[in-house]
Amino acid sequence: MTPESPGVSGPETSHSDLLAVLPRITQLSAAFSKGRLVERAAEAAGLTLDRPAIGVLLCLRTADGALRIGEIAERMQVVGPHITRQVQALEKRGLVQRVADPHDRRASLVEPTEAGREAADRYVTSLFGWFTDALADWAPRDRDDLARLLTRLADDVTARLARLEDED
Repeated sequence: MTPESPGVSGPETSHSDLLAVLPRITQLSAAFSKGRLVERAAEAAGLTLDRPAIGVLLCLRTADGALRIGEIAERMQVVGPHITRQVQALEKRGLVQRVADPHDRRASLVEPTEAGREAADRYVTSLFGWFTDALADWAPRDRDDLARLLTRLADDVTARLARLEDED
């Protein structure tokens, strides 16, 4: 496929704008990984959790209520057994707890404990501090545009990938 070939928006769409963006996405991903952003934020928050455990804890903290293992896996786009192991480890540390599912007695839901909510909040505060510093010189409108466009990109890419998986 060439930059001028037909694409998502139609035959007259040039892909040069996408070719400029994709390397930036890769650059950000590499910078976050190489810079150990997750690990640094966890250390600053006083947490000794690995990246997957932090992901589960944040997923639960930002949910509207307790979630099933499958719901956590779906939100994090991983398979259930990975989540089960992380939940078990977080339970042992007192950061999450299982509760009865009011709609299905056979199932249980997972929710953060008070200690888990506090840990997640400390972690998020650390991340917010880092991003606030990184974007300190940005105009408020630019920060708003970034949030709006990143949300749209994440939602659209996630939805498209889900459709592809459904086709398989």
